[in-house]
Amino acid sequence: MKVLVAVDKGPESHMALAYACHLMEHFDAEIHAVYVKPQDLEIASDSFYAPFFSKDGLQEWLRDDLEHMQKSTEDTCRHCLAGRVPCTPLVVSGDPAEEILFSAREGDYDMIVMGSHGHSALRGFLVGAVHAKVLLHTRRPVLLVRDYREINSVLIVYRGSQCDQDAIRFVGPLLARKNPKITVLSINERDRPADPEIPQMDLTLIERTLAQYGHKPDIRMVNGDYVDETLKEVNRIPYDLLVLGAHAHEKGKLFRVISDEALNVVRSTTRPALIFRDKGET
Repeated sequence: MKVLVAVDKGPESHMALAYACHLMEHFDAEIHAVYVKPQDLEIASDSFYAPFFSKDGLQEWLRDDLEHMQKSTEDTCRHCLAGRVPCTPLVVSGDPAEEILFSAREGDYDMIVMGSHGHSALRGFLVGAVHAKVLLHTRRPVLLVRDYREINSVLIVYRGSQCDQDAIRFVGPLLARKNPKITVLSINERDRPADPEIPQMDLTLIERTLAQYGHKPDIRMVNGDYVDETLKEVNRIPYDLLVLGAHAHEKGKLFRVISDEALNVVRSTTRPALIFRDKGET
């Protein structure tokens, strides 16, 4: 598995890199930590006010700044190497969201990882502009990391869509060596027609899929609103990872974007969240 981790000067992104290394520990994976270097004038204006700063002085400052960033990323990458996960720093230049999307697509990565919170190029309250743009336009799973923690408990939110089923198939092998306690929250939404046979079929599929990788999930069934029930469960138990399917039950869309419900959950929680999308979808 190829993983692209977006890093910047903020500690949140380096925490996200450490979290990705922990997640991929004992898994056949390679991690690339990409730093999107803003344009020269943008860096200078965001960092300090220097009306008489010479061109040569600016270039020297930019070189020093880039060297500091590379060293910081290399130091964090050592956490990956300690867990025997290959980690390589990369540097590109341009708009953060555009470059993350381009790198993920051109490098054929299997997952994107970003840190959240803080005051940096990737800043935002829970989900900033860069995060939202990547979530909207990427066709890959996105892991948003809010804090670093051992992965001992995982919540998978399930409402029966194909995307939810694919998400379970994705995380099953990923978590096999971690062996966390997995809770599956199966939500029967109020606005969907009731069919008593469908939930049981779904639960059987969930158990069979996760059992292939040694997991014995605790499955809870609730009726209600997707966002409300998910947040209620997250507030009830401090899960270390939240897994969501990006799509609901809509079929035949020309462009399949992340559902409003999934985006609202991500915006409303501080838990690390994996928003699954199939890399092969069109």
